[in-house]
Amino acid sequence: MNRYEEGMKLIEESCGNKKDNALALSTISIEPGADGFPRPSVRDVSAYYEDGVFYVTTSAKSNKMLQIAQNKEVAFSVCFEGIYGHGIGENLGWILDPKNAALRAKLREVFADWYDDANNEQDENCVILAIHITSATIFRDHGAVRYNLDFINKTEV
Repeated sequence: MNRYEEGMKLIEESCGNKKDNALALSTISIEPGADGFPRPSVRDVSAYYEDGVFYVTTSAKSNKMLQIAQNKEVAFSVCFEGIYGHGIGENLGWILDPKNAALRAKLREVFADWYDDANNEQDENCVILAIHITSATIFRDHGAVRYNLDFINKTEV
């Protein structure tokens, strides 16, 4: 097994297996800061991980989705797992769109404890955000073990 495969195995062990992951998700605000420069915006989200993608249920009208519509580049940190990185945000559309049926079933299962309290599926603004990971860093043992994964080229750099 090469280092990329080792790193991917660590991500799967930490985030996979139908786990409800707490992510700090960062986007770039639409409004610049006082100095005129873009400013980051961060919030915690619950995310389901599968095959290099984190999935989040949210409102299409939320700040994160409005910001991603302007700039799809995001950053994330898996809270307390020693995993952080970058990705591309994509709005997969209404949760009840037939094309989302299989994914919706997984999300309802993983987020079962709170799903119905947080999501109004009848509202067409209830959407799925996909965060396609482009790069990730995994560290263990206070940084003694470190993997820098390039998801685009499927290499450890």
